[in-house]
Amino acid sequence: MTFRIGIVGCGNISDIYLTNLAILPGVAVTAVADIDPAAARRKAGTYAVPAVPVDALFGRDDVDVVLNLTVPTAHAGVSLASLAAGKHVYTEKPLATTLDDGIRILETAAAKGLRVGAAPDTILGAGIETAAGLIADGTVGEIITGTATVLGRGMEHWHPNPGFFFKAGGGPVLDMGPYYIAALVSLLGPIETVRATGRIGRRERLVTAEGPMQGRTVPVEVFTTVSALYTFRSGAQITFLASWDVLAHGHVPIELHGTGASIRVPDPNFFGGPVKVAEAGGDWRTIDTAGRPYGAINWPAADPVHANWRGLGLVDMGAAIAEDRPHRANGALALHTLRVLLATLEAAETNQVLTIPSESVLSPG
Repeated sequence: MTFRIGIVGCGNISDIYLTNLAILPGVAVTAVADIDPAAARRKAGTYAVPAVPVDALFGRDDVDVVLNLTVPTAHAGVSLASLAAGKHVYTEKPLATTLDDGIRILETAAAKGLRVGAAPDTILGAGIETAAGLIADGTVGEIITGTATVLGRGMEHWHPNPGFFFKAGGGPVLDMGPYYIAALVSLLGPIETVRATGRIGRRERLVTAEGPMQGRTVPVEVFTTVSALYTFRSGAQITFLASWDVLAHGHVPIELHGTGASIRVPDPNFFGGPVKVAEAGGDWRTIDTAGRPYGAINWPAADPVHANWRGLGLVDMGAAIAEDRPHRANGALALHTLRVLLATLEAAETNQVLTIPSESVLSPG
C-alpha cells in the first residue's frame, strides 16, 4: 500500500522532502500547496506533482497524510486543520510553538483515531541508531555526563528570508534544539529537570544571504545564546549549548561519558556520520556508518556531503499504520521535546529550575 502525501509549505526545506519521497519506498507525494500559489507552482513544475490551493489539499481523496512544512508559527493551525479534515499529520519541527497547541494537536488526533508524526526523523538514521546500539548493549555503560552543542553565526548568512528565525517561535533553541533533544531522549530517555541561562547577542542582524532581504537588517526578539543543564530520569546530566553568536569553535555535536566508555554522536541534524568510542585509557576508534541503512551521503544533490534522508519518518509512519504498530518519530516524542525546549527558554528567563511532568511522555501517537 502506498502512503499518499500532500505537502503544505513549499519553502526551502521542501526540496529535500520532495527529492527523497520520490525514491523512498511505500510513499508518494500527490499534491503540494502553499499560501503563496506561485511557490507551489514552482515546486510542482520541478517535481512533477499537482499544485493546489491549501484548502483544496485538505479535502483531496488521494491524500492520506498532510506533511506540514510551514513556518513554525503556522504549524499548529495547519496540523489542526489537517486533522479536522480527517488526515494524519506529519510536521516539521517543532510540533508547535506553544505547549497548549502541542497538547491540542495530540488530543485532537487521539479523539479522531489519527496519527501525528514530527521531525526530526534523523533519530532513525545510521548515526543515532549506531550510537543507541552501543549504549543499549552496555559498551558505554551508565551515562553520567556529557555535552550537546549547536553553535554558529546565525541564519542571516545563508537563508534568503531569515526574519522569522529571530521572532517568537524562532531562535536556536526552538529551531535547532529539536534535533538535539530528540536525539538525547532517544539515547538516554526522558528529561526530568531543566536549568538555563540566556541572552540576546545582537539586537539586529544584517542579512548577507542572496535574496530579497540582502542588505537589510532584521530585529532580534528571542535569545540567540542559551546554556542549559538537563537532568534525565536515568540520572544523566547533560549540558546543552545553543548559540547563533559563535564565529568559530571546537566542540563536537554530542559527546556522552559513561562508566564504560565515552562516545561521540554525529550531528543529529543529519542521518549518518561517524560514531566515535573511547574506552578507558584508549584512543578514539571510529565506526563508519556510511554503509549502514540510511547512512549514505546524498545531499546536496550536486555535491553530496551529508546523509540527509528526511522523509524516513513518513515511511515508518505509513508502514506503522498499515501494520498497526507505533511509529517512532511520533507525537509523544515531539511533545516531550517541545516541553523541554519551552522549559529551557522559561528557565533562562526566570532563573528557575523547572520540572518536566512525568505525564509528558505519552503513548506514541
